[in-house]
Amino acid sequence: MIRNSAMHRVGSAGNTSNSVRPRKEKRLTYLFNDADDTKHCAGVNCLSVLKPSEPDNCSYLFTGSRDGTLKRWALGEEGATCSTTFESHVDWVNDAVLVGGNTLVSCSSDTTVKTWDCFSDGTCTRTFRQHTDYVTCLAAAENNSNIVASGGLGGEVFIWDLEAAVAPFTKTSEVAVGDSSNGINGSGPVTSLRSISSSNSITSHTNQPQGYVPISAKGHKESVYALAMNDSGTLLVSGGTEKAVRVWDSRTGAKIMKLRGHTDNIRALLLDSTRRFCLSGSSDSMIRLWDLGQQRCVHSYAVHTDSVWALASTSTFSHVYSGGRDLSLYLTDLSTRESVLLCTEEHPIQQLALHDDGIWVATTDSSVHRWHSEGLNPEKVFQRGGSFLAGNLSFSRARASLEGSTPVPVYREATSSINGIPGIVQHEILNNKRHVLTKDNAGSVKLWEITRGAVIQDYGQVSFEKKKEELFEMVSIPSWFTADTRLGSLSIHLDTPQCFSAEMYSADLSITEKAEDDKINLARETLKGLLVHWLAKKKHKFGSQTSANGEVASGRSITVSRGEVDGNGENDSKVYPPFAFSTVSPPSIITEGSQSGPWRKKITDLDGTEDEKEFPWWVLDCILHNRLPPREHTKCSFYLHPCEGSAAQILTQGKLSAPRILRIHKVVNYVVEKMVLDKPLDSLSNDGAFGPGSVDGSFRSGFKPWKLKPSIEILCNNQVLSPDMSLATVRTYIWKKPEDLVLNYRIVSTR
Repeated sequence: MIRNSAMHRVGSAGNTSNSVRPRKEKRLTYLFNDADDTKHCAGVNCLSVLKPSEPDNCSYLFTGSRDGTLKRWALGEEGATCSTTFESHVDWVNDAVLVGGNTLVSCSSDTTVKTWDCFSDGTCTRTFRQHTDYVTCLAAAENNSNIVASGGLGGEVFIWDLEAAVAPFTKTSEVAVGDSSNGINGSGPVTSLRSISSSNSITSHTNQPQGYVPISAKGHKESVYALAMNDSGTLLVSGGTEKAVRVWDSRTGAKIMKLRGHTDNIRALLLDSTRRFCLSGSSDSMIRLWDLGQQRCVHSYAVHTDSVWALASTSTFSHVYSGGRDLSLYLTDLSTRESVLLCTEEHPIQQLALHDDGIWVATTDSSVHRWHSEGLNPEKVFQRGGSFLAGNLSFSRARASLEGSTPVPVYREATSSINGIPGIVQHEILNNKRHVLTKDNAGSVKLWEITRGAVIQDYGQVSFEKKKEELFEMVSIPSWFTADTRLGSLSIHLDTPQCFSAEMYSADLSITEKAEDDKINLARETLKGLLVHWLAKKKHKFGSQTSANGEVASGRSITVSRGEVDGNGENDSKVYPPFAFSTVSPPSIITEGSQSGPWRKKITDLDGTEDEKEFPWWVLDCILHNRLPPREHTKCSFYLHPCEGSAAQILTQGKLSAPRILRIHKVVNYVVEKMVLDKPLDSLSNDGAFGPGSVDGSFRSGFKPWKLKPSIEILCNNQVLSPDMSLATVRTYIWKKPEDLVLNYRIVSTR
């Protein structure tokens, strides 16, 4: 039977809630992690090597990836072992540098610069939020552990004193300042301090009127892509889309000079320890050597056929290793101009790091390779032959390649590798709005169930388009999430109130613990599954208890908006199997609260202390108070008439309303119930209408019930509907009109 709560007449239309929510809505995103969390799943943008030191006398390699994480690798004779993942950035990690022997500094497209304890289990010690756009590059002073510079797409260059910046901060306001020629410390945005003890423990903070402000090197009008600093930290060079190398006094931010010569973006820079020479690599495929004393280019080297993205020099600044978009790694003698092709990669080279007699190479792939380089004695490489003289003009190298004189690489195979996993490059949200089909850059196609973060089918290397067609279902469910693969993994985004628009019956989700026609809100149950560990820790920490209305009293109050209480009593906090997330490879959450900036943590690392300062209000409203925001389009209005020419009685004159997910068999039951109960008992029918009798509509008076049995068919646009179809599916695929849905019913007899 259809209850009044499931189907009822539509009353007068009107807005029942005129409340305006003043607060900014924050998104919650969860990322699926591969079972092997010790590997990157996207291109590696940066490398830093920490040479042997106490206490373990072991060398370490630090990598930063487009998957938003950094990793620490212990380097041994048998290869590299991942010992820690640093997870706090919410977008690509673009660069990372080591300072002082135990501090790692990273920058990201999330506009932040972060510092980390190198030997911790992933502890983020400070977060700087001064930049207004992607932070693309860093530079550190090797002999001054306090000084680091950062540059980004906003044209900003900041010089940080890490010792003075005793705490991270968030930007609260900006003070308008003039374009100071020397960029004295103190100009720029005013900030407030924020205390973060670690990436796994976000603590509350009190806003202060002012905080540490870095030195601003003002002058760039366009994006900055490269920085370099001398050993003592007194000189800084920068370059970007302006095609010029700018030189600064990093102690004051004062401009010293501008060097012109490149014809395209500058992507890599190096400074020698004497402050005299600077090397630059550009998208014009050239490498240039600048004499800063003479303020001019003294040599140019045409060895690449495409953009130069990475440079690394020997300690004496006599030789340079260069790589870039042409997949090639070259070694060039800066004085003799002799150059040799060391090796070729399968992907464009992003960054280089010398280590003993080898060189680590990061590419747009998720794997990192180590090649033999004779780094301590590079002249040995030229003794192998195959060298050539670097030209002075960019077209000379390209012309040589076209004429068939492409150099032969000295080394064919890497000495060791740190393998990553293929990143997801294509995805499709299927019609059932629970499954997402993905394809990675190795060609493997997988089917994910996003309500529990699991791969439910690995199809291998098959056609993505054909598999998508095979998996098509004629169902209509509101779009309650969006997805992307920017970080190499599948990211699912939830935005309120849209995310609460999709419901299913418990029977359709095979949830046996609930009544089959109980409605399940997909977003709410997914949030419960994601945060079940957090909620358990919160209850344990604050001794929370369940109140009479099913809410959790946590010892902290949160301001909530007007919404509807949704749930079914005592089992409402239970996580059902379709929404249970794995603890073996738990997803990570990216979100933002009312006072903290964006943050990222694994769901199993939440400690229960997070509140509305860290979480969006609507997430806590849903999980703690069992409230959902007002939602639209959860109902479907329709008319129900007998088929034209049918003798079936007219059951209703007005418009009906029911949940979008209501199945057609429920409409059939409604028709049967109304026809049987409303028909006069003395009415007999021989024309196909229901006569009095049992609820199943068996006929009397002249008809044998064991021979003919009437049944109801529901039609739309003269098409008989399957009993399993929902009203939303009928409207989307069969009705296909903006007007209210019209359903027809007729009686048929079957033997």
